Amino acid sequence: MLFRIPALLIAVTVHEFMHGKIAHLYGDSTAKDQGRLTLNPLKHLDPLGTLMIIVAGFGWAKPVPVNPHRFQDPRKHMMLVGLAGPLANFTAAYLLARLFYLPMPEVVSTLLGVTIWINVMLGIFNLLPIPPLDGSKIIPYFLPESMQDAWYGFEQYGFIILLGLVFLVPGFLSTVLGPPIEFMLRFVYAGLPA
Repeated sequence: MLFRIPALLIAVTVHEFMHGKIAHLYGDSTAKDQGRLTLNPLKHLDPLGTLMIIVAGFGWAKPVPVNPHRFQDPRKHMMLVGLAGPLANFTAAYLLARLFYLPMPEVVSTLLGVTIWINVMLGIFNLLPIPPLDGSKIIPYFLPESMQDAWYGFEQYGFIILLGLVFLVPGFLSTVLGPPIEFMLRFVYAGLPA
């Protein structure tokens, strides 16, 4: 439990920083202008989301502000911004796993293992196509123009739907997220000693 806090700080920081970095790359300086294009973890913590990940094993960060109107191709660039956070988490997990089998004190290897797991979990959780999660920023890119308004109308109910699924549907998280998390962990540790 104690290791979840520093692991969460690392995972959330990497995740949110990359959202801001990709948004900035495509012309939106909102995150930079608001001091959120930073690796300072305190700038990215959401109090309730942080508490939830510590207590319940899932949660969220304070979203980096993005203004899609500043993008040349808003649908495409929002999709790329949405993918950036989870991909950053998977990349961090993969790179950290390369260090996992080096000689180190047990406390460090435990922290490393928890950090790898939280990065994978955060990346997978955020790919759910339910607003406000990152997956909901990816879906509009693939929808026909005629469905865009309906999707954006759905966004206002996303958080309520997400909470309902998590708290009212027994086993939702383990059933939906368990298999992709296991798959990604196998990928992250692939080629390393057993």
